[in-house]
Amino acid sequence: MNVDWDDLKAVLHVVRKGTLAAAATELGVNYTTVARRIARAERALGTVLFDRLADGYRPVEAALVVARHASEMETQSLAVIRGIAGRDARLSGKLTVTAPQLLVGPHLTEVIRTFSQTHPEVDLHLRASNDLADLSRREADLAIRISRTPGDALKGLRLTEQHSASFASPDWAEQIKNTPERTIDWVVYDALGTPPKGLDPRFQNNRVVMTCDDMTAMVGAAQAGLGVVRMPVFLGRATPGLVQVLPAQPYAEIWVVAHADVWASAKVAAFREVLVPYFKRNRAAFTS
Repeated sequence: MNVDWDDLKAVLHVVRKGTLAAAATELGVNYTTVARRIARAERALGTVLFDRLADGYRPVEAALVVARHASEMETQSLAVIRGIAGRDARLSGKLTVTAPQLLVGPHLTEVIRTFSQTHPEVDLHLRASNDLADLSRREADLAIRISRTPGDALKGLRLTEQHSASFASPDWAEQIKNTPERTIDWVVYDALGTPPKGLDPRFQNNRVVMTCDDMTAMVGAAQAGLGVVRMPVFLGRATPGLVQVLPAQPYAEIWVVAHADVWASAKVAAFREVLVPYFKRNRAAFTS
C-alpha cells in the first residue's frame, strides 16, 4: 500500500475544514483536485473515507483515523522545516512578517524601509492583518502582535507598553468639556457592546450609538462626528480631525514573537535588530 502525502493532506483538510472548497483554499488548489486526491486515497487504502451527500462530504470513521495520523505526520514535517529554518544563516530569501494593519502605515513602513535597504537580498513579505497567523505552521516567520498574552508556545520580546484613550471630533470635545453632564455618544466594538469601562466619574451619561467590527471604520465614524471612540493613543494622536477627550488608560502591549525553532535564524534576527530600536526610540507615541 502506497498512499501519496498530498492525498493524505487532502483527507486531513476536508476533515478539518468541513468542505472541499475550504480544504482547497487551505491547500492552494481547486476543489476538483481535492476530490480527485480523496478518491485516489480511497483506492490506495481500499476503503471509503467520506459519504458523498447532497450538502458535501461527510467523514466516516476511517477518515478520522487517517486524519489523526496525517496530523501527526504534518506536525513532524513542520518541526523539521522549522528546525532547518532556525539554522538558516543566510541574509537572503523569503521572510514573512505579519502585523496589525493599523501599525503598518504610521510605524512599520519605516522599519521595513531600513531593513530592505540594509538587506536587499531578503524577499520581505508583509501580511497586514489582525488575524493571528499560526507560526507553528509557518504562516509567518515573525509576528508583531498587540496582546496581553502573545502566546506561551512562542518566543518573544515586548516592544513597548501601550495606552488607549478616547478620541472625538473637535465639536464633541468642546461639548464634553463645557457640558460634562450631557449624554456622550459612543462608537464601540461589536464584542464590547457597551461604553468602555473606567470612565472619568464626572461623565455619568453614556450611550452606544453604533457598534462596528473594524477600527478603521470606527476612526472614520469619530472623524465624522458620530461619537467618541476608545483607541490606542498612537492611532488617535496621528489621525487628523480627532482630539483626545478623556484620560488615557493602560492597553495591551506590543510584542514581536516567533516560533522558538526559528527565532535564531539570521533573517528573523536581522529584522528584530531594526524593529526593537525603532520602538525604543518611539515609545512616547504609544504611551500617555
